[in-house]
Amino acid sequence: MKWAMTARVFIVLAAAMLAAAGMAQVKGPSLVTDLSSPLPGMPPVLDPHDIYSADRPGLLSLVVRDFPSRIYVPNSESNTVDVIDPATYKIIEHFAVGRQPQHVTPSYDLKTLWVLNDLGDSVTKIDPATGKKGETLHVLDPYNMYNTPDGKYSIVVAEAQRKLDFVNPQTMTLEHALSVPCRGVDHMDFSADGRYLIASCEFSGSLLKVDVARQAVIGELKLPHVTTKPSAKDMEHMPPSIPHGFGAPQDVKLSPDGKVFYVADMTANGVYEIDGDAFTILGFIPTGDGTHGLYTSRDSKYLYISNRGEGSVSVLDFATRRVVARWEIPGGSPDMGGVSADGKVLWLSGRYNSEVYAIDTTSGKLLARIKVGNQPHGLCVYPQPGRYSLGHTGIFR
Repeated sequence: MKWAMTARVFIVLAAAMLAAAGMAQVKGPSLVTDLSSPLPGMPPVLDPHDIYSADRPGLLSLVVRDFPSRIYVPNSESNTVDVIDPATYKIIEHFAVGRQPQHVTPSYDLKTLWVLNDLGDSVTKIDPATGKKGETLHVLDPYNMYNTPDGKYSIVVAEAQRKLDFVNPQTMTLEHALSVPCRGVDHMDFSADGRYLIASCEFSGSLLKVDVARQAVIGELKLPHVTTKPSAKDMEHMPPSIPHGFGAPQDVKLSPDGKVFYVADMTANGVYEIDGDAFTILGFIPTGDGTHGLYTSRDSKYLYISNRGEGSVSVLDFATRRVVARWEIPGGSPDMGGVSADGKVLWLSGRYNSEVYAIDTTSGKLLARIKVGNQPHGLCVYPQPGRYSLGHTGIFR
């Protein structure tokens, strides 16, 4: 098969890149993090073999069970939010927010959605019980936001400030500003025991490891140089600060068994496999141009990978760590989003097409293309199953 042959060539090239960069190549990941000593205050993992075991269809928390099902879309260049009814594919609410909203993020306690107005230096509340806009609070440079696994802090990813700001999750008041040694810090995920996180640095081509309890950087990992160029679409919008030949890591997602962090790289056009405990590169899997967002299926079997530059979604099998399917979105630019509560639909923003995509997760069929505002980005599907939110557009455990 042509795709399989291409994948094999890319894997060989990736291995050579790793060797040239002097990175340790490991046949398999180290032992899963010891779950007997989790971050104090973190809810215990229900199944040590599957950190997403609380995210099954129907496992809606009592907090969210009566919330209406909605798709919340931040339109970065329109400074608005569109609210879509997934049953009809129609926009039923539309309201203005601060300048350049980037993501819609669920709070740790699941009660609030936050619109992150990056250039407006503010966050706007949405009440998911009604889908209505609430108050706006001042927060400096909120490009993205996550929640520590113990619920003590929200982490405002202040990308332009080169900081991770640990804030009060209710009032958004600053508790501790952690300066980071890289440019473009933007996405992250937490280890199975909650004791550390791995964050991507888009403009430095590197990853950071941060001790959650100490709120301190404990490692930086440079990704290999790449010979490929971003897609024409991405080149139009990428800042000139990204040096030629550097990787541009994006979304980060931990495997269900807690052993591998998958990191999407927009210029390498695939995902790196990272051993978080040892903080080394295990391998590289090519997926498509402009690899960007990562989302786990409700049965924890697959990772949905959006390839923004070419308009496709790759489906990776967690068990084999291989791409097993590829879904096309002709002329599209799939970016960030989430999976429906029942697991049947993958929702993604169409970043450069002013649209949102609804994709059947069984067949890969494109169910709908919904016109929204300009440059939709980190849309949030809500509610979703899970006991608590780790942030971004919805990471639940």
